[in-house]
Amino acid sequence: MGTQENVELVRRGYEAFSAGDMATLGEIFAEDAVWHVAGDGVLSGKKEGRDAILAYFGELGARSGGNLKVTVEEIIGGETNTVAVQHNQAESGGRSLDQDGVIAFRVADGRISEGREFFQDTAKGDAFWA
Repeated sequence: MGTQENVELVRRGYEAFSAGDMATLGEIFAEDAVWHVAGDGVLSGKKEGRDAILAYFGELGARSGGNLKVTVEEIIGGETNTVAVQHNQAESGGRSLDQDGVIAFRVADGRISEGREFFQDTAKGDAFWA
């Protein structure tokens, strides 16, 4: 796949995430994909395998009361690495999340094989998801 195809794959993933479409997300992630969540919070750490990544995404929805809104600002593509700049907003349990972030994706054989989250203030994110 080329740069434009990788951008479209990542865009399709964001659209599926926003729609809660786990079937499509399951199609675009490699079975042995890895996801890295920065920080020291309850959701931080390495998620190994497509099922673990999808479970993590489900946990984001559950912990935000289903109101996590991720707005993609830009997707910058490459042959292997594609980066998405995004803004996250959510409110739950009297707490709010409102910050920018970046996810670096690695794409191999037409599927996402790795994702690394980087956010504006990891400690604030950890506090929100607690």
